[in-house]
Amino acid sequence: MARSLSLLERLGGKKQEPPPQPERTRLSKPEVKHTPEVKPAYTEKQIQQEREAAVEASAFVGRRALASKSDVMQELKLAVHRRIVDEMTPEEQQVLVRGEEARDQIKNIISVYSNREIAEGTYTLSRGERMQLVDDISNELLGLGPLEPLLQDDSITEIMVNGPKQIFIEKKGKLTLTDVHFYDNAHLMNIIERILTPLGRRVDESSPLVDARLADGSRVNIIIPPLSLVGPAVTIRKFSKKALSIQDLINFGTLSEDMGMFLDACVKARLNILVSGGTGSGKTTTLNVLSSFIPHTDRIVTIEDAAELRLQQTHVVTLESRPANLEGHGAITIRDLVRNALRMRPDRIIVGEVRSGEALDMLQAMNTGHDGSLTTAHANTPRDVLSRLETMVLMAGMELPVRAVRTQVSSAIDLILQQSRIRDGSRKITYITEVQGMEGDTIILQDLFRYVQDRIDERGKSVGHFESMGLMPNFMDKFQMNGIELPPSFFMAGRG
Repeated sequence: MARSLSLLERLGGKKQEPPPQPERTRLSKPEVKHTPEVKPAYTEKQIQQEREAAVEASAFVGRRALASKSDVMQELKLAVHRRIVDEMTPEEQQVLVRGEEARDQIKNIISVYSNREIAEGTYTLSRGERMQLVDDISNELLGLGPLEPLLQDDSITEIMVNGPKQIFIEKKGKLTLTDVHFYDNAHLMNIIERILTPLGRRVDESSPLVDARLADGSRVNIIIPPLSLVGPAVTIRKFSKKALSIQDLINFGTLSEDMGMFLDACVKARLNILVSGGTGSGKTTTLNVLSSFIPHTDRIVTIEDAAELRLQQTHVVTLESRPANLEGHGAITIRDLVRNALRMRPDRIIVGEVRSGEALDMLQAMNTGHDGSLTTAHANTPRDVLSRLETMVLMAGMELPVRAVRTQVSSAIDLILQQSRIRDGSRKITYITEVQGMEGDTIILQDLFRYVQDRIDERGKSVGHFESMGLMPNFMDKFQMNGIELPPSFFMAGRG
């Protein structure tokens, strides 16, 4: 088997001569002269096969083949990191403990150790590569390692880590594979622990999936082997550093100005609103914007699995569910928090998302004096979300007849916002639908506004318009009771 080259040899250093092999005694044979054969030229496929065989052989003997510049940089990062751990002085350790507030000083310390390692290892790096090396190591020490540049890029809305070697991002609604990667599974697990430790959450073989959040409120979902067969999988749903306003959604084309004015009036008139939509359709963003219309005089209690909502009001109590501990005890569910919130004298309750039995408690809260509450649910149409609510109420374990459940739903929910992610990646509020009540065993719905897609342009963008259905909602009396006035012309048919 061919001897694998050392890192120094691969970077152009002095090649080490192999140790002399001891001579072996053999029986003498008559010397036979052979005519050297002319070997055929290798094809590209054969060359690739030879390279792959060399990589496998190198891995087999316990050495990692350095096939590219990125591999060399990774080895250098590890060498610098080991040197920092071994040689750091107590004074430098005190600077490191200060964390992010001393980032510039920490980068200076890393730069010193990097220059030593580069000089002793005869590496050849440009100035830009040296600066990148220092940034990468500081991100490893202070942030989330390779993910840090992606988190700092405001144009990226989602980060999807499929094992250590494959990281996708979503930018402008489109998925793209990046050249960012982790060293191995252990490296990725170290970053995962760094996310979970401040939250008091854990992930291991006995509990291999968890929901969490970053310091800026970005949502994180983590699932690890044995459930994930590609290695640890991390999905980060980023949120804008700046809280979006209704005008931002109008500028993005999510809704029209008339729809924005109408939703503002609905929240101030204390209507119970349900935001419905699929995964990634923008439900949480819309919920954040709707909450900004709530008067500052109201006491608000928010309930979520992982606290993502960022309300601008001063009188806000944020509650977060808790998973079970190592012994399987101590779990606090969304349903527990909803029941507890009723004893906290809230003016409005905001539930990040209803998924199961908490739907019953949420509907009861809306029916017992907590008007103006907001929540979200997964569904494809306004009619579908009502069916899902029925199913979730039955998941609470109560033996209720279907008609009683539907009556509860129709009296609790006033308005449904259906949000969809269009094929071009944009988000639209496709329906604003009023829940009018029961007729027989059926809940009556009435569309007030909708989005109409006219065509797809040459760039693949959705071209359409918002329009009013020309129908006056039945809850206009609630507007009058709360001093909200909208002119009758506001609901003219075709107005957008």
